[in-house]
Amino acid sequence: MKRRKFLKSLLALLGSTTLVSFAYPLVRFIAPPSRKAEVKRLSLQKNEIPAGEAREIVLNNTPAIIINRPGKGYIALSRVCTHLGCLVGYNKAKGNLICPCHAGIFNLDGKVLSGPPPKPLTEYPLRVEGETIIIG
Repeated sequence: MKRRKFLKSLLALLGSTTLVSFAYPLVRFIAPPSRKAEVKRLSLQKNEIPAGEAREIVLNNTPAIIINRPGKGYIALSRVCTHLGCLVGYNKAKGNLICPCHAGIFNLDGKVLSGPPPKPLTEYPLRVEGETIIIG
């Protein structure tokens, strides 16, 4: 009787371990990573980014972009696509951000216009003080 109980317990333990080893990677693959915008302060001069232009920067080891939107002002966005993590690029002619991997398109506010990205781009806090743009 003791041996039968021990074998059932061992079988349950091995089955549970096997189930978790398959389920955890599957859940991590399906659920997109959540990232909070943790930003150290970074400052740039306003004249470095004329209206309609953008500048690529790195914030806390994350590629980002600052865009001077005509009539709307500056915005700082992550360049990491929310679909599979490719880096989006600024298309000045069309006024949007394009992911080259799966043709995801974002507007200049970081919102998804088309394509497979499930969420908008991460926006970093930004303020303008005089001639200086401060991110963070």
